[in-house]
Amino acid sequence: MILNLNDFRQQARRTLPAFAFHYVDGGAEDEITLRHNRAVFDRWQFVPPVLKNASQRDLSLQLGNEKLSAPLLIAPTGYNGMLRYQADLMLARAARAANIAYIQSTVSTAAMEEIAADGYGNHWFQLYVLKDRQVTIDLLKRARKAGCSTLVVSVDAVHFGNRERDKRHYRRPMKLSLSSLLNVASKPGWVWRTLKPQGMPGFGNLQPYIPPQYQRGVGGAAYFAEQMETQLDWQTIRWLREQWPGQLLIKGILTVEDAQQAMASGADGMVLSNHGGRQLDGAVSPMLMLAEIRQAVGAEATILIDSGFRRGTDVVKALALGADAVLIGRPLLYAVAVQGQAGVEQALTLLRNEIDRTLAQLGCSNLAQLGPYLLRPMPPPP
Repeated sequence: MILNLNDFRQQARRTLPAFAFHYVDGGAEDEITLRHNRAVFDRWQFVPPVLKNASQRDLSLQLGNEKLSAPLLIAPTGYNGMLRYQADLMLARAARAANIAYIQSTVSTAAMEEIAADGYGNHWFQLYVLKDRQVTIDLLKRARKAGCSTLVVSVDAVHFGNRERDKRHYRRPMKLSLSSLLNVASKPGWVWRTLKPQGMPGFGNLQPYIPPQYQRGVGGAAYFAEQMETQLDWQTIRWLREQWPGQLLIKGILTVEDAQQAMASGADGMVLSNHGGRQLDGAVSPMLMLAEIRQAVGAEATILIDSGFRRGTDVVKALALGADAVLIGRPLLYAVAVQGQAGVEQALTLLRNEIDRTLAQLGCSNLAQLGPYLLRPMPPPP
C-alpha cells in the first residue's frame, strides 16, 4: 500500500536492481549530509493558531511568467532511462497533469526536443556547462527552440562527489561486478521495462555531440565526464546571462555571499541545494541557510530549494522560512521506477494533499499567509 513518498522508496528497493537503486538512493562518502538533509526538518516545530477560517485553500503561485498549481517543481535528474524506458517523458507528463514545472537535465535520457514534441508546457532546462562553449551555446539554442522558459545552471557538481555506495557495484568503472550482474538477472521485470524496448539508454541531449561509437551507456558517461567545465566562475555566469534571454537561476547556492553574487551577476534567483548529499559530504543543509539568504537578497529574488524533502510538512516549513517553491527529486524517481507515470502522478498528489492539509491545520488559506511566525526553532543538539 502506498500512503506516502517513503512507501515508493521501499517498493523501488524491491523492484530495481541493486546498482540502479543505490545510484538513486545513495550519497557521498559516509552519507552524513544525506542523513542530515532529513534530520534537519526536526529543528522546527509548528505553532498552529486556531479559529481561523481556512476552509478554502489556494496552493497556486506565480514564478516569473508562469503560474503553477502548487509550490512544487520536478528536479533535474540524469540518466532516468536506467529506471524505466521513457522515464523522462513520464516525469514531464506527470508534471503537466499536475500543472507544475518540469526541469529537464542536460544528462536526461530523453532529448529536450522529445519533451517539446510531447506538447509539454512549464518546461525548464538545467545546464551543466561544458568545456566546448559552442556545444554549450547550441544546447541553449535548442532549449529556447524547445520552448524552455527558464535556465537552471548547476554549479555544485564541477567536481563529482565520491559516491562509495554506488561504486561498490562495479568491478571497474562502468563495469558491473559479478554479484551485481547476478542481481540484475533476478529482476526480469526491470529488464523487460527498461532494457527490452531499446537496449541501454543514452544521453538524448548530448547525442548530437557524442561520437557514434560512444552513444550509449559507458561511452556517453565517459564523454560527459571529460567535457564538464571545471573552471566555472562568476564571469561564466555573466556570459550565460548574455546568452539566455529568459529567467536564469543558479543551482547549488549555500552561502549568503554566493547568493548576493548570483544576483549581482544577472541571475533572477537561485536554487539552494547541496545536490541531495551527493557531492561534499558534511555540507550544510540548505534549510539552515534559507532564512539568512532570503533576508540578504530580498523579496524580489526567486529562491527555490531542494535536498531531502519527503513530506508536505517539509515543504511548508521551507515556504514559511522564505522559499518560493521546492524541487522534488529522488521520491519521484522511486515512483517512476515502480509505477511509471501513474506512480509519479500519485506521488505528486500525495505531496500536494499533505501541503494542503498542513495549510489547513495552520489556519492559512494561501501560501502568502505562511511565515516564520508559524515555526519555533528547536535548540541545536549539544
